[in-house]
Parts: sequence; structure tokens; C-alpha cells
Amino acid sequence: MNRNDLLRDDALSAAFDRAARTYDRLTAANPGYHAHLRRSARRLGLPHRGEGLRLLDLGCGTGASTAALLRAAPLAEIVAVDASQGMLEQAAAKHWPPGVSFVHAPAEGLEEAGVRGPFDAVLAAYLLRNVKDPDAVLDSVRGLLAPGGRLAVHEYTLGGRLVDRMVWSAVCHGIVLPAGRAFGDGDLYRHLLESVVDFDTAEEFAARVRRAGFSSVRVLPLPGWQTGIVHTVLAAAPGTAAPTPSDARPVVAEGRL
Repeated sequence: MNRNDLLRDDALSAAFDRAARTYDRLTAANPGYHAHLRRSARRLGLPHRGEGLRLLDLGCGTGASTAALLRAAPLAEIVAVDASQGMLEQAAAKHWPPGVSFVHAPAEGLEEAGVRGPFDAVLAAYLLRNVKDPDAVLDSVRGLLAPGGRLAVHEYTLGGRLVDRMVWSAVCHGIVLPAGRAFGDGDLYRHLLESVVDFDTAEEFAARVRRAGFSSVRVLPLPGWQTGIVHTVLAAAPGTAAPTPSDARPVVAEGRL
């Protein structure tokens, strides 16, 4: 698979449909996967346990990011959206409070699916590198946010150092691809490897978010083997500045954090 063969749109949704039954088992074997999602959700800095807030979980998958948002804001209304029917069915089958709802829709088709703002915050986990036009999706998200609403993008965005690519390649070839093939989902996990390498570095993605009209853009690292590989990118919609979390660090030269 090369960059021209990356799975997109219906082909990617179908691959996630096939992988849905085993997806939670694979993510559970990834050290820090759920803790990191919870950290990104906390970094939104949502007040009062989310009381009175309306949140969008964009690209919710089997519900791990939804659970992270719920942990950070248990009193909020949460709308969770995914393009994969199979992943969404796995998510919706879990136990959720009445304030959580699920919608089957691609990130590019929210309005057509009846997903409308305003939202006080959006969490997009492992989504933007998988869409054909991330700039259009960021524009749409900005339009869905209330003035000053907060965005957290939790994504594989390599830090820009050679060692980041080396670690990512080693983990994929040594663990992720063999596991994916064992479950019959080799194409999806080859896509994972290539889509991360093909996507923006952390610094490049932060610049993309700024160009989309967001302010107070910050890039925050995550601990463990994911350091330099997975980041939280925080931003605010026009209207006010988002607070900077205590562990925020700016991106500097060569993408180093």
C-alpha cells in the first residue's frame, strides 16, 4: 500500500465495519490507549462536570472517546458520530446514560444527518488523517462550535524527528500489523501505518488548524511509547481564547516538543 492506495470514504468505513468486533481487543492491548483519550478529554478544561454543555464526539468508533468525554464531563449532553455502522453498533450496545446519543454519519456529512450546533466542545480522536479533506472538516467543526467553543484533536501526528518515524514503524511492523493480520484485518492496519506517515507532523497540523480560523492552538504531548507519535491539539473557535492546560507545550523547531 502506498499513499495513493490509502483507504478512503466507503472503503475505509467498510474496513472498520469488518474490524469492529475485534477492535476493542486490539486497542486494549495498546498501553495507554484509553488513559490518553481521557487525558485529551480532560485537556478541554470543561467546567462544572459538563453541566449544561453540549459536546460532539466526532469519529467515536466503538465508544472509547465517548467514554473519555463522559468521564471528563459526566453531566454533559454528548452526541457521538461515526461513519462506520459496524463500529457505531459496537459503541451503542454498551451502557450509556440518557444524555449520550449516537449518529451514523461521515464527518463530511453532519448536516445531512441532522447533526447541528452549537456545541460547546468537540473531541475528534484518530479522525482527521482518515478524511479526504481535513481542511473542509475543520471548517465544518468551527461552524458547529459556539463562540469560544473548544476543540481537541487526539491524533497520530508524528513529532518530526527521525526517531518518531522509527518507533512508529517498529511498533507497526512488530506488533500492529501481525495482530491485524491475525484478526483478518490486514488492510485496515496497513492503512493505519501508511496514513500516519502520510499525514501532517504535529507542527504542520497545528498550522492547519490555525489556517482554519481557530485560535489559541496548542500541541500537547502524551507519555509512554506514544511520545512524539500521538498528540492532543487544542484550539478555540473565534470568540474567546481557550485556557492553556498546565502541561501544554508549544511546538518548536523541527517539530520537537
